Amino acid sequence: MTNAANKPDDTRREAAVLPPVDVIEDATGITLYADLPGVGKEQLNLRVEADTLTIEGDVGLTTPEGLQASHAEVSVPRYRRVFSLSKELDPEKIVAELTHGVLKLRIPKAEHAQPRKVQIRVS
Repeated sequence: MTNAANKPDDTRREAAVLPPVDVIEDATGITLYADLPGVGKEQLNLRVEADTLTIEGDVGLTTPEGLQASHAEVSVPRYRRVFSLSKELDPEKIVAELTHGVLKLRIPKAEHAQPRKVQIRVS
């Protein structure tokens, strides 16, 4: 998996923040952790088209009525990150979890790329 250019598509042209992402690879696939504070499940959009994975999320922080924020760390209310997926990965079996603003994606390797044990015959 490689990080693709963060090019907006035809439907989304507004500015977006690149969320920090950790990618951990093991023998059976990769696990991707993306920090998306303020993004709820309803505001999160994950898409796989061909060999491209797109993560988009809208920050849903609201200020209570009558109050005004004196300081805001996030000035752009949208996250967007695009990755190119290796042919070794199986995008049909992606599992996604969102917990406390951290998106965890598990992308297993395709069966042809999985390590396998070769049986040895003795004659």
